[in-house]
Amino acid sequence: MPLDPASKTGKRCRAAYPLLLGIHALAAVLLFLTIFPLFQQIVSQIGRAQPLDTSTAVTAIVLALVMQTCYWARYLRVPVPAPFRGAFAGHLLMFASRVSFFFGGALFAAIFFRHVPQLDVLPPVGQGLAKALGVMGLLFAAFCFSLELERLGRAIEEGPARDS
Repeated sequence: MPLDPASKTGKRCRAAYPLLLGIHALAAVLLFLTIFPLFQQIVSQIGRAQPLDTSTAVTAIVLALVMQTCYWARYLRVPVPAPFRGAFAGHLLMFASRVSFFFGGALFAAIFFRHVPQLDVLPPVGQGLAKALGVMGLLFAAFCFSLELERLGRAIEEGPARDS
C-alpha cells in the first residue's frame, strides 16, 4: 500500500530516501578508493601473497557495513520515490547500476580465477576462509548498491504514480 505523500510518514520517507542513498553512495565511493590500490597490486603481482594493512581491512569492513545498513534500512522501511518521469534519466541510472558492479566482477575474477590459482602456497584454511568471506561481503555490498541504483532508475523510468 503506497504511503500518502502528505502524511508525516510519507514526508519522512521522502526525506529519508535521499539521505540513505547519499550515505550509501558515499560509502561505495570510499570503498572503491580504499580497495582499488589493493586490486591494482593483486593484478600487477598475480600469484604473490599481498599484505593487507589492518587499517585498510577495518575501513573496508566498516564501509561495507555502512552500505548494508543504508541498503536494508531503505529496502525494509523506505519506498523508492520517483521524483520525476524520464526514460533517459532512468536508463542512465540503470547503466550506472551495471557499471558500479564492473569493479566487483573484476575484483572477483582477479582474485579467484587468476591470483589464488597462481599462489605457490595457500594461506592456512582459517585465514583463507576469512579472506574469502571478506571478499564475498564486499561484493555483496557492491551488488546491493547496484540494485539500489537500478530500483531508482526503474522508478524514474516509470515515473510517479498518477491518480486515476
